[in-house]
Amino acid sequence: MRAISYSKRGDPDVLELVESPPPDPGPGEVRVRVAFSGVNPTDWKARRNNDPGPDGQVPHQDGAGTVDAVGRGVDPAILGERVWIWEAAWRRRWGTAAEHTVVPARHVVLLGAAPPFELGAALGIPFLTAHRCLTVAESLPDRLGAGALTGHTVLVQGGAGAVGNAAIQLARWADATVVTTVSSPRKAQLAAAAGADHVVDYTRQDVVAEVRKIAPKGVDAIVEVSAATNAAVDAQVIGAHGAVAVYAGDTGDEVTVPVRSQMTPNTRWQFVLVYTEPERAKVLAIEDVNAAVLDGAVRVGEAAGLPLHVFPLARTADAHRSVEDGAVGKVLVDVTA
Repeated sequence: MRAISYSKRGDPDVLELVESPPPDPGPGEVRVRVAFSGVNPTDWKARRNNDPGPDGQVPHQDGAGTVDAVGRGVDPAILGERVWIWEAAWRRRWGTAAEHTVVPARHVVLLGAAPPFELGAALGIPFLTAHRCLTVAESLPDRLGAGALTGHTVLVQGGAGAVGNAAIQLARWADATVVTTVSSPRKAQLAAAAGADHVVDYTRQDVVAEVRKIAPKGVDAIVEVSAATNAAVDAQVIGAHGAVAVYAGDTGDEVTVPVRSQMTPNTRWQFVLVYTEPERAKVLAIEDVNAAVLDGAVRVGEAAGLPLHVFPLARTADAHRSVEDGAVGKVLVDVTA
């Protein structure tokens, strides 16, 4: 089979297209014939900063495809099912940038017949991260579903990114009022297409003033892409028992929080890394995200505010460069091309 692998950390050029025998699933594992592989910022950061194992590393956590083999102890009824994959390469050699990957059976989720593989490959890390960000506040439930956030308001900082888009779509499915910030008219169009009720261009508008018009008592949750930049704003608009959920940041970033103003409303500043979040939270996220998919509430593509940038397997290095350069939308690798 064809696979992308790297044997040393570094720039995208360390990614090589290789031929390898398809891996066999071990006990409790399934093998998936991958159709599309999703590329996330953590994929290029791992490639640049983490040493691969002695046999090389196949990158990418997310993907979608068809189960074509099962290991001992796995119900063979899953054979032939269309699935989406999460955390394929977390502390494992076989990511989804290959024609086949093997993962523990619990790391595949039934996709059903209707949703496209492109959607399945775009779920994983962005949507599980967004779910965590929307459920950590004490004022909000720990489950999402239709109507679960009725009467609540959330602020998504950076609504045109992959996690921002996921947060908007999940929050709107749950009937929250969604406010989001963007930096350009183009990104404003994407955030509106995703379903945001209110879009604020922070380059031209006063975010605090605009958010307070919509939520005079403050918002219940903030999905935060850049706390080092936005902490002062977040502290002024978070409401009682709300949470600022910080899911991204560069090495060396620091956050300064005004202590007294956050004590009075009992607000929470929560740092989020989906790989190491509590197990129960991850299980609930997988169930809820899949429910949203089956409910038809999650979409990808321009009309959903998430343009797709698709690269063939041989150009996975270019896909990584695109993510590193801040591509707006979702970068996928077509493993069949």
